[in-house]
Amino acid sequence: MQKILLLRFSSIGDIVLTSPVVRCLKTQLPNVEIHFLTKKTFTSILDANPYIDQVHTFDKDTQPLKQVVKALQKEQYTLLIDLHKNLRSWYVARQLGIKTIAFNKLNLQKWLLTQFKIDKMPHLHIVDRYLDTVRELNIKNDDKGLDYHIPPQDYIDLTTLDQRLTDQTFIVFVIGAAHATKRLPASKIKSICQMLSKELIVLIGGKGDREAAQIIETAGNQVINACGQFNLHQSASIVDRAKVVIAHDTGFMHIAAALKRPIVSIWGNTVPKFGMYPYLPSNGPKFTIIEQPTLTCRPCSKIGHPQCPKGHFNCMNQLDGATIVEAVLDILDNN
Repeated sequence: MQKILLLRFSSIGDIVLTSPVVRCLKTQLPNVEIHFLTKKTFTSILDANPYIDQVHTFDKDTQPLKQVVKALQKEQYTLLIDLHKNLRSWYVARQLGIKTIAFNKLNLQKWLLTQFKIDKMPHLHIVDRYLDTVRELNIKNDDKGLDYHIPPQDYIDLTTLDQRLTDQTFIVFVIGAAHATKRLPASKIKSICQMLSKELIVLIGGKGDREAAQIIETAGNQVINACGQFNLHQSASIVDRAKVVIAHDTGFMHIAAALKRPIVSIWGNTVPKFGMYPYLPSNGPKFTIIEQPTLTCRPCSKIGHPQCPKGHFNCMNQLDGATIVEAVLDILDNN
C-alpha cells in the first residue's frame, strides 16, 4: 500500500487546480491511499472529492500546524507531494522526513514578468506543471480537466432564487475577486448587463460583494442578485446550470472550468501568462480571454492590489464592454 500526502494550503482556485493530480494519482497508481493537507477554511472543497481518502487541516487558533504534523507523523506516509512550496510546506516535509516531490513555483520568472515585463514563463498551464511534478511516478494527464464535487444537499432549487430560472437559460456573472485590481468596476458590470438586456443574468459573489451587486442589479429586472446568499457549494450549483459564465481571474473561474461551463474570462492587473487561465478538456467547452494585452504596466502583481498602483486602472477601465457582450452572445449562439 502506497500512502501519499499532498500539500496545498490555499486558496479556492489553487486547490481546485490540484484536482487533476489527485484524480490521476488515485486512478493510475495501484493500491494507493491519498491524503490532503490544507487550511481548515478550505476543507469543504476537498471533503466531497471521492479521490481523496482523508483530508487533514490546520488552523492557527484551533489546530496549529505543529500539532497537526505530530499526528501526521503517525500515518507512515511513503511519499509527500508539495504543491504549495513555501516555508510551512518545507516545515511539514522536514518534520515527516520522507521522500518529497516539490512543485517549482517559478518565483524568479514571475518576478521578472511583474517587475520588468520580461517573459520567461513556460507556455504551459499550471495544471500541466503540477502534473509534471509527479511525472517520475509515471502519471499521465487523462485530459478530463478539473474536478469540483458539489454535495447533493447543496444543489439548490433555482426556483427559490427566481421562478424564471426554471424554464429559461441564464448567464452567471461572478462579480467578485479577492483583490480590487482583479475586478471590473460595478458601473462597468452594470453597463454590460444593460447591453445583455434580453438575457437572464445571475450575479454570484460573497457578502463583501453585496454593495457592488446592489448597483449592478439596477441594470434591469433581468438581473438576479444572489451575492452573499449561499455557501460556496450552493453558489457552484448555480454556476453548474449556467449557459455561460463571466468571471474574473479568481477561484470561481476555476470552479466554472471544473463544472465544464463555457467561460468569458476577464483579466485586469494579472495576466494569463502566469498559466492560470481556464483549464478545460480538449473536447470540452471553450473559453474567451478578455484583457488589455498592450498595456505596459501589466502585470503589476502576480496576485493583485487593493487599488491601481498607477492610479488610472486602465487594465479594467479601458476594457470594452461591447467586446465582452459579443463574446457572451457568440457562446450563446453556438451552444
